[in-house]
This record gives sequence, C-alpha cells and structure tokens, in this order.
Amino acid sequence: MTNPEQFTPKSLYPLKTKRTMTIAFITVIGFYLISSITTESFIINFFLKLSNITDLVGRFFPPDWGYITNVWPKLFETIHMAIISTTVAVFISVPFCLLAAQNITTNKWLYNIMRMILNIIRTIPDIILAVVFVGLFGIGVFSGIIALIIFAIGILVKLMSEIIESIDMEPSEAIRASGGNTIQTIWYAVVPQVLPQFISFSLYVFEINIRASVVLGLVGAGGVGQLINKEINFLNYPAVSTIVLIIFAVVILIDYISGKLREGLV
Repeated sequence: MTNPEQFTPKSLYPLKTKRTMTIAFITVIGFYLISSITTESFIINFFLKLSNITDLVGRFFPPDWGYITNVWPKLFETIHMAIISTTVAVFISVPFCLLAAQNITTNKWLYNIMRMILNIIRTIPDIILAVVFVGLFGIGVFSGIIALIIFAIGILVKLMSEIIESIDMEPSEAIRASGGNTIQTIWYAVVPQVLPQFISFSLYVFEINIRASVVLGLVGAGGVGQLINKEINFLNYPAVSTIVLIIFAVVILIDYISGKLREGLV
C-alpha cells in the first residue's frame, strides 16, 4: 500500500523543474523591471494617482438620464454599421476562406499569396483603418463600415480557414472519385461540415463589430462613438456616463442572445 507521506512537494516538483520555474520567474520579473524603468511606468503610480481617478469618476455620476433621447439614433446607427459590415464581410470571406485553406487550395503560390494578404490585413488595427478611410471618404458612417468590413474579413477568414483545414477529407475524395467537380465537392462535402461553425463565427464577429464601431466613432467614423467624443470635448461627463451605461446594457444583451444562438448551432 502506498504511503501518503511519499507524495511530498519535493517529489511532485523535481529539483530541475523547480530550478526552471525559478529562472522563468526571475526572467519575467527582470523584463518587467527593465520595461518599467524604460517607460517610467510603475504599478505604484496607479495608487499614487488614485485620488485623480476617484475625482474623475465622481464627475460621471449621477448620469444625465434626460440625455437618452439623443443616444438612441446614434446607437441604432452603430448597430446598423455592425449589421452591414458583418453581412458584407461574411459573403466576401467565403471564397477567401477556401483559398486560404491548404487542403482545398492545392496551388502553393495562390495559398501563400492569400496567407500573406490576410496577415497584412490582420496586422492593421481597425482604428487605423478607420483613420485612413475617414481621410479618403470623409467623416461619417460609410468610412466606419468599410473599415469594419476589412477588419471582419481578416478575423473570419483566419478562423474559418483553420476549421476547413481540419475537416474530414474522405467525403471530398469520394465525390471527386465519382466524377464531381470542384463546386460540387465544396457544396456537398465541405459546406455541411463547416456551416455551423461559420454561422457561429459570423455571430461572434458581429459582437466584435458592435464594440469596434463604438471605438471607430471616436475618430469620426460615425456611430455612438462620435457622440461620446463630442460630449467629452464639451466636458459633459454625465451625458458620457449615460451613453456608456446604455452601450454596456446593449452589448450585454447582444452577447447573451448571440451566445444562445451559438450554443444551438455548435
């Protein structure tokens, strides 16, 4: 019978493992200290400036609930931006998902070019895209929608191409062996396997676009973020608090509904 006393921390963590963990811990702390000294940013500064934070938070309360009537039009504009950008991105990303999947695209040059383009798209932050398109098309919703479309395509194609690469290829091989062409192979062998995940990821991207559209409004790309930017410039903090609370409630509701839909699909 095994003696419980044999299972000591020393036996569970050999000397080599403990040494490795200690070195890793010291390395992380070292990088943290070097970075803090270089940037002159220390966690202690948060506590030293706590009075400033509490003073600013105090300006946001109580919220100006009479401002709600000004929020709804811009909030619906934000939701419409997310719906349009997600819908367009979903349709555009379908062929790109297939071209970026190694088991579907056998042409290595085409596959590598698609991967390179997608890596470039994902490298550019959504807010930078918004700044560029605001400069091209002017302040407004259209600039934000274009930025969100490109941003959403990068996410969807990345997620779906990896799902496609993990599917069972036996149905595809069977359809090809029976004389099926490429379109028939994709429609009858690939689509049934990935459709639930594709819809789930599309809902997930819609959630992301709701949040992103709020941020893009701060640089003039339309939506409720533009309203937040205006009220902050006017130092109307109670109105900003009202907007933030409404956005918080709407995002929580959308997350809940989207989560339930995804649970039913996957």
